[in-house]
Amino acid sequence: MPRDQAAALIRAAFAGRRFAYAPYSHFAVGAALLAKDGRVFTGCNIENAGYTPTNCAERTALFKAVSEGVTEFSAIAVVGSLQGKRNELPTGPCGVCRQALFEFTGPDLVVLMAKSEDDYIETTLGALLPYGFGPKNLEIDPSRPND
Repeated sequence: MPRDQAAALIRAAFAGRRFAYAPYSHFAVGAALLAKDGRVFTGCNIENAGYTPTNCAERTALFKAVSEGVTEFSAIAVVGSLQGKRNELPTGPCGVCRQALFEFTGPDLVVLMAKSEDDYIETTLGALLPYGFGPKNLEIDPSRPND
């Protein structure tokens, strides 16, 4: 991904992080999901006292996009840190987010895990989720009998 495009997506992720609701972990995460049509959908983590209903920034951005009819994506940027601190480690998508993204993108989604606009790791969802399980796994081949 070109550096200027990566920097813009990372800036959008930082902007999304400002809305994080993280009263329990105090770890704010922002994500910016780039649709193939050029639109960017941002998300933040939204915690809950019951923990299970907590939603990550990546899925917030994904669900926001899908709820608006967008289902094709080319890249996502993820940023995170303790509130009021600069993160010294890149923040990557959790396993649940990797699976949710894989549903719509497969292995080719570009993933930027950033500490800043200039300091980030670029990889793919396939590298983060090898042998991912997606819609193709559920396609039925009528020529094969059930095993």
